Amino acid sequence: MRPGILVAILTSSVCAAPPTGRKFTYKTVGETQLSIYVTQAESADESPRPAILFFHGGGWVGGAPGQFTEHAKYFASRGVTCFQAQYRLLSKQKKDPPSVCIQDARSAMRWVRRNAKRFNIDPERVASAGGSAGGHLAATLGTLQGHDEPGEDNSLDVRPNAMILFNPVFDNGPNGWGYGRVKERYKEFSPAHNIRKGIPPAIVFLGDKDSLVPVSTLENFQSRMKAVGSTCRTMIFPGMPHGFFNHNRYNNVPYLKTVIAADRFLKSLGWVSGEPTLTEPVEKKKLPGNAG
Repeated sequence: MRPGILVAILTSSVCAAPPTGRKFTYKTVGETQLSIYVTQAESADESPRPAILFFHGGGWVGGAPGQFTEHAKYFASRGVTCFQAQYRLLSKQKKDPPSVCIQDARSAMRWVRRNAKRFNIDPERVASAGGSAGGHLAATLGTLQGHDEPGEDNSLDVRPNAMILFNPVFDNGPNGWGYGRVKERYKEFSPAHNIRKGIPPAIVFLGDKDSLVPVSTLENFQSRMKAVGSTCRTMIFPGMPHGFFNHNRYNNVPYLKTVIAADRFLKSLGWVSGEPTLTEPVEKKKLPGNAG
């Protein structure tokens, strides 16, 4: 498949919903102000809350905060403060590696932890999350070292306490996605090639008809995570392509299933309590002999 078609698939699978929540500037680079949107439900409970930092997809060249608006609303209702971060996009013409994207992701995580008291969150219960290229960024926070913004105070840890990854392009090696941008430097950028002891627990969602991330890539990632003693739950969706998990796709069945599974993943970590408040979708099965 040609690179242009790959980028088209990546960017077309990103929903264009507007971001929700209060808007803040978390970083300024030259004349560029990068925004972050905070979604938080009112609560009488004054104990610090867990948090999720979301990154949108778009092949590092497109997309904007808003892809995870419905996710943020739901998890906020479950007592989890949610952040959606903007990051600098790459040129479609120049084949630069995603260095600035990773730098911004690291800056966003530090901003969240620096403002933990302001938003009443627990800095030791912050998950990174994202889809496609945003899933790559979320995974880099848990795996890569370096890639800090020059001159930025890096005393705060960027490593998340958990990762929620939706068809992430986390293998950027010769057989993965994004190799055309990173080339022989792929080990500097590829989460799958930087798994070591201490990687935070993860849950990963993937469709088995994803033309960008084959199931074998996920299986290899999970195997490497288990080898170093890290938890990696996986959920594979039969017949689903890239971007299947977005809200308002496929009658919301994959959206509901992935969000409910992510909720239960957070419950297993002790971050939320009770059962998910969404209803598990019931898929209609075709009966033998029935048309359609």
